[in-house]
Amino acid sequence: MGNSHDHGHRRKFRDNGNVPFPDKTAAAPSASQPVPPFIYQPQIPTSSTRTPKMATALPYPHVDSSLRALAAQAEGFGRSATGGLHGPIYYVTTLADDGPGSLRDGCRKKEPLWIVFEVSGTIQLRSYLNVSSYKTIDGRGQRIKLTGKGLRLKECEHVIICNLEFEGGRGPDVDGIQIKPKSKHIWIDRCSLRDYDDGLIDITRESTDITISRCYFGQHDKTMLIGADPTHVGDRCIRVTIHHCFFDGTRQRHPRVRFGKVHLYNNYTRNWGIYAVCASVESQIYSQSNIYEAGQKKIAFKYLSEKAADKEKARSGSIRSEGDLFVTGTQAGLMTEDGECSMFHPSEYYPTWTVEPPTDSLKQVLQHCTGWQCVPRPADQPLAAQ
Repeated sequence: MGNSHDHGHRRKFRDNGNVPFPDKTAAAPSASQPVPPFIYQPQIPTSSTRTPKMATALPYPHVDSSLRALAAQAEGFGRSATGGLHGPIYYVTTLADDGPGSLRDGCRKKEPLWIVFEVSGTIQLRSYLNVSSYKTIDGRGQRIKLTGKGLRLKECEHVIICNLEFEGGRGPDVDGIQIKPKSKHIWIDRCSLRDYDDGLIDITRESTDITISRCYFGQHDKTMLIGADPTHVGDRCIRVTIHHCFFDGTRQRHPRVRFGKVHLYNNYTRNWGIYAVCASVESQIYSQSNIYEAGQKKIAFKYLSEKAADKEKARSGSIRSEGDLFVTGTQAGLMTEDGECSMFHPSEYYPTWTVEPPTDSLKQVLQHCTGWQCVPRPADQPLAAQ
């Protein structure tokens, strides 16, 4: 979604189609390299009383153990997303835009479905693909790229989108994944997104309880918008967690937030063109143990004042930075919090999350292990056995 406060045009980020995503077949760093992460278990939201517990792996080491092990396993605000847990498997057998065996045909069905792919390749979408409630779109075991248009999550709930690529969306208001209006309990995990004419992921119009994890974002301008515009005061309900993602040279909006509450942790954002993170009207952004690595533009955090439709004066949002790493001359750009600004703490909403110090080891892991991965599709197991 465009906005007059942002700058530039996305077209300068297109290439000739020959610039690949990072090679996901390369081996990740060995288990001995990364600093062990923590399972974050705060008691109350004060730094003196948090007692991290040591863990042995990055988030979600178990979700590839069986097909449906993804269900309700997201960290953060999207933790309740079950997807198609209680439905049968739907097999995508064609790369056609529509018709029997297509992704579109599975996504429009009303019953819960766990959607998997029997084919690899590119699906050229001629229009937005609407995803109905209680669906898992599971790209493990194949390499599926969506292009032309994107996915639209409209007034739906309990959707999981996993291990897909999105590239080359064309047309006005065309996002890779558009979540609006009033959708909830969404988990987007391990997807690669680049080069759409609008946003890569947009979350607006009272959509909430969403987690975005282990995703790769590249070759794009307005990457992620959370909160539509100052007239949509209902977006005060929005809550989003973004963790272990890699924003690789994308220009701005990592994310840009209006009204909502957003928890960012263990993300790596580098070489932005305008800013890394932007707090607009009444937003609350809790930035924890992220890596911000500037290129030519040194300031990571930006504040934009806007007037909510039901208020008399303009306000920006708030950003709290805890344990973030600002490297290569990066300047945080933090403003002093004033008495009018509220700030949530994640522990008010969920008890634990996995976080580790923002080190070079974390940076290496995020470069290798975000976005689409060459992983096999796990076997399905009876629910009672999981």
